[in-house]
Amino acid sequence: MAERVCPWWLGYFLASPMRRWLEKPEEILAPYLREGMTVLEPGPGMGFFTLPMARMVGSTGRVIAVDIQTKMLQSLRRRALKAGISDRIETRLAQPNSLGIGDLEGKVDFVLAFAVVHELPSPETFFIEAAAALKPGARLLFAEPAGHVKPAKFQTELDAALDAGLELTAQPAVRRSIAAVLRKA
Repeated sequence: MAERVCPWWLGYFLASPMRRWLEKPEEILAPYLREGMTVLEPGPGMGFFTLPMARMVGSTGRVIAVDIQTKMLQSLRRRALKAGISDRIETRLAQPNSLGIGDLEGKVDFVLAFAVVHELPSPETFFIEAAAALKPGARLLFAEPAGHVKPAKFQTELDAALDAGLELTAQPAVRRSIAAVLRKA
């Protein structure tokens, strides 16, 4: 599912502790996550959000991280093992035109699509798959980097989410991003 994929080596910068000074994953995710949830994260990179989410869902929850790059997933698994939370994280290699999450239909409590939709060849396909995976009432936080994705492009992606049957519930302020919270009816 890749159009302009972030190079794997950039993942080291994106997972850097220095980035935490600018973006605090726990603060961004606190309104949406609680213990025991099942979370889907497409494009997790090396786990900047994945590891905090795994801590937030606790030992009874799980995070399913789907990426198109094997090297990103390998690094994510190493980092999760080192952090002692690898049992809460499942990694999956995406197919070229699909996340390959058909088995998750109606089982996901929350989807985090952070700075990833613009890299996909088909936002329409992504949002259809994500909507199918969500439980009724479950939410999806969709955020794109403001300096990289222009408002018109974001609106096109948001329209694809709405066409997939998701409803817009909020447009939260996320530092250096354009964001929307969507809910499955």
